[in-house]
Amino acid sequence: MSISSDLYPSEDDLVYEEELLRNPFSLKLWWRYLIARTDSPFRKRSIIYERALKSLPGSYKLWHAYLRERLELVRNLPVSHSQYDSLNNTFERALVTMHKMPRIWVMYLRTLTEQKIVTRTRRTFDRALCALPVTQHDRVWELYLVFVGQRGVPIETSLRVYRRYLKYDPGHIEDLIEFLLSSGLWQEAAERLAGVLNDDRFWSIKGKTKHRLWLELCDLLTNHASEISGLNVDAIIRGGIRKFSDEVGRLWTSLADYYIRRKLLEKARDVFEEGMTTVVTVRDFSVIFDAYSQFEESVLALKMEAMSDDEDEEEDGGQENGVEDDGEDEEDDRLNVGRLEEKLKKFWLCDEKDVDLRIARLEHLMDRRPELANSVLLRQNPHNVEQWHRRVKIFEGNPTKQILTYTEAVRTIDPMKAVGKPHTLWVAFAKLYETHNDVANARVILDKAVQVNYKAVDNLASVWCEWAEMELRHKNFKGALELMRRATAEPSAEVKRRVAADGNEPVQIKLHKSLRLWTFYVDLEESLGTLESTRAVYERILDLRIATPQIIINYALLLEDHKYFEDAFKVYERGVKIFKYPHVKDIWVTYLSKFVKRYGKSKLERSRELFEHAVEMAPAEVVKPLYLQYAKLEEDFGLAKRAMAVYDQATKAVPANEQLSMYEIYIARAAEIYGVPKTREIYEQAISSEGLPEKDAMKMCIKYAELEKSLGEIDRARQIFVYASRLADPRYDGDFWNKWHDFEVNHGNEDTFRDMLRIKRSVSARHSQTHVFMPEYLQKPTVDEAMDQLKRAGVPEDEMEALERQLAPKEDSAARKLGFVSSSIQLSETASGLIQNQEEIELPEGSDSDEEDDDGKVEIAQKDVPDAVYGGLVRKRDEEEAEKEKETGDGDTRLGALERIKRMRQGN
Repeated sequence: MSISSDLYPSEDDLVYEEELLRNPFSLKLWWRYLIARTDSPFRKRSIIYERALKSLPGSYKLWHAYLRERLELVRNLPVSHSQYDSLNNTFERALVTMHKMPRIWVMYLRTLTEQKIVTRTRRTFDRALCALPVTQHDRVWELYLVFVGQRGVPIETSLRVYRRYLKYDPGHIEDLIEFLLSSGLWQEAAERLAGVLNDDRFWSIKGKTKHRLWLELCDLLTNHASEISGLNVDAIIRGGIRKFSDEVGRLWTSLADYYIRRKLLEKARDVFEEGMTTVVTVRDFSVIFDAYSQFEESVLALKMEAMSDDEDEEEDGGQENGVEDDGEDEEDDRLNVGRLEEKLKKFWLCDEKDVDLRIARLEHLMDRRPELANSVLLRQNPHNVEQWHRRVKIFEGNPTKQILTYTEAVRTIDPMKAVGKPHTLWVAFAKLYETHNDVANARVILDKAVQVNYKAVDNLASVWCEWAEMELRHKNFKGALELMRRATAEPSAEVKRRVAADGNEPVQIKLHKSLRLWTFYVDLEESLGTLESTRAVYERILDLRIATPQIIINYALLLEDHKYFEDAFKVYERGVKIFKYPHVKDIWVTYLSKFVKRYGKSKLERSRELFEHAVEMAPAEVVKPLYLQYAKLEEDFGLAKRAMAVYDQATKAVPANEQLSMYEIYIARAAEIYGVPKTREIYEQAISSEGLPEKDAMKMCIKYAELEKSLGEIDRARQIFVYASRLADPRYDGDFWNKWHDFEVNHGNEDTFRDMLRIKRSVSARHSQTHVFMPEYLQKPTVDEAMDQLKRAGVPEDEMEALERQLAPKEDSAARKLGFVSSSIQLSETASGLIQNQEEIELPEGSDSDEEDDDGKVEIAQKDVPDAVYGGLVRKRDEEEAEKEKETGDGDTRLGALERIKRMRQGN
């Protein structure tokens, strides 16, 4: 065979060839030679590689480079090409000396895997595992598992490889399980998965929890029930139910599904029923119930479909065969086994046409849903009273089940752990018997109920009250009273001593102090008993110190109804001594109103003492109604002066936010009794009061000014507006300035209007300067304090205000005190200390005569004084005089001079 001339060494290769002849075992020379011929064809380079490896067969560098070039050569060639055979032979020759090099093995195994030569590849993997140390087997097993996972590799081969791999690393059993599941080997997959779950030392490399593995096993056992045997599926799934409480519903349905696939339908129904009666969450119950109902519906649908098919076949068969011969001899059924079997199949237990039974079963299941759901909630907490009531309501119309439910409830519930009121179950149980006219058993139930040790005394008291009400409904009045006497009886000393020694005090020991029980008892006594027995019950309540203000009032009203007024007032006295505010408020109000209504004017001093004591004990927040009641007493039966004193005292006793309304009442009553001029003193007192807020003081000033304006005292009204201007900020109190503006427009002149505008500007300037230098969160000070602070801060005083202060007379140092003058007449104090009229008109001599000639006679028009000026006292006096005139018949002789002159002029 001739060799191509291109494969021979060229002139450029002579240098390397000569060196290699001198030193053929130098790796560096061979490597430099290969690098120099990088661009040469692979056939020429392969000859150099072969020559080099013949001289250096143990060189890993040469073998690795040679094999890589051969791999690049076959990269884009089909696996059936002859180059693959050369490549495989080269790998085999390399492994003769490189069998300890894992990278050579990896390269060889990868190319064999791509060639899909199963047997040769498997044997090569085995050789690699035998040649390499155990510490380097990971690199081989990784490729080995990829190889056996390919399509086309026999399952048995792959399975054996996986089993060998688990001996090397048992932690990768999940890979085997996944392979078994993907290969359809359900039996071994289930066994391996069960073994994993039973191994407490197992740790999943894929991050799966035991819970997830359990679910996978249950799904596997359920979906392939017919292919898997040898495992106790029932025990496995029940173990998961006991261990994993958050997927109980799913596991129960999986177990039932297993039996359904095994065609054990009755066993599946038992599993569904057991699951619904054992789960403790509504979610799990819903899962099981939905699966159960769907199972019944599907079975019913299949049965109905099968029946329709059978009917069609029978109709077709009858048409073909015609009518059978009735004369055919009948065989003995006892000897014909086939006919006996047919008869047994027609027996009702083996009836295939049981559609009605299946429909009834499905309807029964649907009807039981509320009961089963309630059972789930009761399993969560058997001491839930409300759920027991709902369970009884489910069986409405079935007294037997209701009685059984009540019996189970009162036996199950522990009163100390109950959620709700356990006594309501006993009461409802008794009412169930009562509604069916069985009062004797109702009494038995209630007698047992009062012996139960409840958590609260009120529960036991409620049972006694319900018992008594039941007796009243059946007209057993004596029995009801006897029950109340029995319930309110105080335990003996011996019983108390024995209970104290035991250390566990039942509620029956505290029952005799139950307010609810005593209230019901006293109502019974008032309705059915005598006055003496009712008073005894009330006195017993007071002795036990469990009375309430309402009981005190009821006791007193009872005595009043029976004309024991003094005893009723004594009860009120006991009540006001027992209770404090705010509880005693109703007692005081009722006591005072009843006492005043009873005695009125006859025991006025005693009434006053009661009122004084009441207002002394009452706090400021609730004292106002008492003062108003006290003042009304004085107005009706006492003196007007004392009534005004009470009003005046009330204005000082009430809190600041109620002082304005109290002053308004005070002013209205004073105007009604004494007349409008009397109210001036009250207005001045209110305005100068330190407790009245500035806003309310300004409102009072406006009302005061309106009063003076109505009386014609224009100058006094203007002085009030001037005083109140110090309290009114023009930016916020626009209503005040509008009223003053209207007043000046209607009653003033140009000068007074200018003064009003000047004062408004001055007050506005003060408030603006005050807000500049004072923080907003501080309370607004008075005008004088603000001006003092401005002076200390160096702010110049307003010139107009300075001029006013120079011309204004000196005022007293008392804060917020008014000095009013009457109707433009200004009084000033002379040096001698006497008050003189500065606007007095000097009359000429001789003009002081009161009489004038008839020619120069001047008639002065007279105007009647309004009746409001004099008030109610004057009107009262006039009414009394009119009555006396009617009695005597001589009216003119008792008239005053002024009245007689008026009548004479009217007559003329």
